[in-house]
Amino acid sequence: MADSWKLVAHAPKRVVQAALLAHDEIDEWDPEIVVAGHESAEDRPDEWMLEAWLPRVPRKADRAAVAGLFEKRAPDLKVEKVPAIDWVTESQRAVAPIRAGRFYVHTPDHPPSDRLNVTNFEIPASQAFGTGQHATTAGCLAMLSAMKRRGVIARNIADVGSGTGLLAFAALRLWPRAHAVASDIDPVCAPVIAGNAARNGIALGARRGQLAIAVTSGMDDRLLRECGPYDLLTANILAGPLIELAPDFADAVPPRGNLLLAGLLTTQERAVRGAYRAAGFAFVERLVNGDWSILWLRRRFVG
Repeated sequence: MADSWKLVAHAPKRVVQAALLAHDEIDEWDPEIVVAGHESAEDRPDEWMLEAWLPRVPRKADRAAVAGLFEKRAPDLKVEKVPAIDWVTESQRAVAPIRAGRFYVHTPDHPPSDRLNVTNFEIPASQAFGTGQHATTAGCLAMLSAMKRRGVIARNIADVGSGTGLLAFAALRLWPRAHAVASDIDPVCAPVIAGNAARNGIALGARRGQLAIAVTSGMDDRLLRECGPYDLLTANILAGPLIELAPDFADAVPPRGNLLLAGLLTTQERAVRGAYRAAGFAFVERLVNGDWSILWLRRRFVG
């Protein structure tokens, strides 16, 4: 097995999180560079580190790309050799399992939970977003569990910006007779979702209890239009696209339909809620996980 390398930067939590957001917005990021951020130490929660794994000695362009994720002057980038370790496996080992709502999410390097009434999902690290370690994804899993507990009925489900497919899988476990569609703008996500579906026993298809996959921007897709309207739509993306998509989501969700939004910072919540209030949605509940807001909204009747 070939040696791998990584670039490491230490910075305050808010700086690293801003860099991760910047990374999420880059459409043409080098897929051989896997980026992750986490606390430097458990007893210092505001001290974070950003790591970028590479299957080669970092080039000048690689260092510039990672440094460019930081809004202002980038912190010092330390180069470390990781001998005889698969770079994907190394990134997976940094992703500890999480428990969120009814769900336990782990990479192949960790065993499933043996607790009763817990649904396990095995999601490998990949270039698609959404392993569940990210606070917004964990928050969405917890909110979906709360929706089910409070009596939400979902017959048609859409997960927009699905990444690995995790939220769509969770929704189908909670509402196993629903029709479901997972969509993402990135074509690489389609085979990732399909592979993860097979790994976790999720059937693909257009029947009840099955998952269809679409590659599209927002709601601009024939499959998404034909499978709607949706009494449950989830979107864990970013605040800007969420605001832009408010009218389209309003067209796709009928009165009393439910909307789960994430990917927005608490500082962005007011703007997002304002856009959806104007589009005809009422606030039901919020969950805050770290610096992130997870919103449950419901479509109002329009007179």
